[in-house]
Amino acid sequence: MKHYFIAVTIFCAIITRISCCDVVKLTFPSGFRIGTASASYQVEGAWNVSDKGENVWDHWTHNHPELITDGRNGDVACNSYYKYKEDVALIKNIGFDYYRFSISWSRVLPTGFANVISEDGLQYYKNLTAELVANGIEPVVTIYHWDHPQVIENMGGWTNELIVDWFVAYARILFEALGDSVKRWITINEPDTFCEAGYEGTTKAPGKVISGIGKYLCGHNVLKAHAKTYRMYDEEFRESQQGEVSIVLALASYVATNSSDTESVETAFQFNCGWMAHPLYFGDYPEVMKTRVALVSEYQGYPRSRLPEFSDEWIAIINGTNDYFGVNHYSTNLVYPDPAEELGVYRIDSGVIRTIDFSWPATASNWFYVYPPGFGVLLRWIRDEYNNPPVWITENGYSDSGQLDDYERISYYYDYIKEMLIALKRDGCNVEAYTVWSILDNFEWHAGYTERFGITHVEFDDADTNRTAKLSQNWWMKVLSKRKLQSVPTNTAAAARTLLPWQK
Repeated sequence: MKHYFIAVTIFCAIITRISCCDVVKLTFPSGFRIGTASASYQVEGAWNVSDKGENVWDHWTHNHPELITDGRNGDVACNSYYKYKEDVALIKNIGFDYYRFSISWSRVLPTGFANVISEDGLQYYKNLTAELVANGIEPVVTIYHWDHPQVIENMGGWTNELIVDWFVAYARILFEALGDSVKRWITINEPDTFCEAGYEGTTKAPGKVISGIGKYLCGHNVLKAHAKTYRMYDEEFRESQQGEVSIVLALASYVATNSSDTESVETAFQFNCGWMAHPLYFGDYPEVMKTRVALVSEYQGYPRSRLPEFSDEWIAIINGTNDYFGVNHYSTNLVYPDPAEELGVYRIDSGVIRTIDFSWPATASNWFYVYPPGFGVLLRWIRDEYNNPPVWITENGYSDSGQLDDYERISYYYDYIKEMLIALKRDGCNVEAYTVWSILDNFEWHAGYTERFGITHVEFDDADTNRTAKLSQNWWMKVLSKRKLQSVPTNTAAAARTLLPWQK
């Protein structure tokens, strides 16, 4: 028996060494997909071309420029409506496998409803999709990325349950028009973000403050709209088109300020990831979420929980409506219990305070600090919580002020992708794809053009919106040609960085 244990120990050591060596190589597995992404309002421009209708971001930026850091908008943005062929050529030249883009609801349906379809609007997306396919690039299409028609918002937007059927009708038109070419669909991008920031705050359109209620009502209707769209695709299109449909979540990672405080970490994950993912995989909201929101609602004097309930019928409809797990990840939060609760005061639904370790490297975004190990923590949590589903990283990237010599961006990509590969190879996380955010500098929502995520610089003050490669674009070309992470170039003299005209 002694010799047996020695042999097993040696065998395990050898396997671990092989596994670690494989990780250190930092190569992408065979079949692993790498793409890049954008979103309609952030890049298209052409805000009032042809018969396009007004969307919530058109309305919000035109009426409240004071809420945008630089007072600007996406009226022109990257001008991709006119320059899509140039963008596709760029994506092909860099070597990406796929391009994730979104469709503007109000460009396709000017009135917001399916009774009026814009031929010009739909043709633009047909042309873009055809151009991608002709160049060997897979189109990955997001049906909704935050820019619903203003007319629908006038009727309550995502807080009105009628939006569920309006969204399904919109999605059906896209499946009919593009489904022969598009095999990977995303119904809705980051509902956790726009529901909270758009219906309980003023950092995202429509900028309504419905405290304590707005985000949950929005999220409830998002889940219904996603699930009914998924079921409609099942019934009407899946057999003939053979595509996959999922939702994409904005997921932070969490680390406790006290290493023994596993409860705060778990609760934070359930309130962030579980809010949307739990219904998709188990049919209903996490138990801790239902319990906590009911508790705090009662403390605040509400007659019932502010978190809506699903009927048995809706639980059956929603459960199992995710073909893959879409993850947008950027950063990590520190968490600890709210000390006010020791005094019997309930201020936060989760009971957990989220903060930042300010010793972590900062970015141009005040919410975004760099902590690569958090990426692995998140991926392993998803693996354990949801039975290791196939995962697509649908956004990951770095914000700066726009420099061409973007060494920090390359360092970010290297460190985060390394953590992803360790989670994939060593820890068995079922990650199938990784998406670079973003192919272009673009309109960064409430930050306007003051924060840049692109690997390609766009000159927004030039009528031609000219594109210029950044250092990170060249780095990605090498990564994609080798299918392996490349070393981070050394910044030998920060003072020698290229300055753009607006930086001088």
